Amino acid sequence: MKSEDTPFEGGPMDGRTLPVLLGITGHPPRTYRIPVPDAAGGPPTVLVYRRVSRGQGRLTQRWKYVHDPEGEPGGRPRWPWQKPSRPSGPGATPGGDRDDAEG
Repeated sequence: MKSEDTPFEGGPMDGRTLPVLLGITGHPPRTYRIPVPDAAGGPPTVLVYRRVSRGQGRLTQRWKYVHDPEGEPGGRPRWPWQKPSRPSGPGATPGGDRDDAEG
């Protein structure tokens, strides 16, 4: 497997560089999770880092990880064949199709 030395910014890993395994496309994962064991023996704390661009290299895109303090999931992927979510509420059009009166 191929890996790339990737810098981390923010949080406890600030300023460190770790070798991160690259996927099939040659990019590191979008989210990097680091479990930190609890000193009292409780459940581990998970540090979440998000991948962002750090500029263009000679031939490839370069990446770095930035600390995400909330650690929320980034959401679901948006596939091109999926319809966008429909608005709801009092201002939404009935059926969500067209907004004109002629139909």
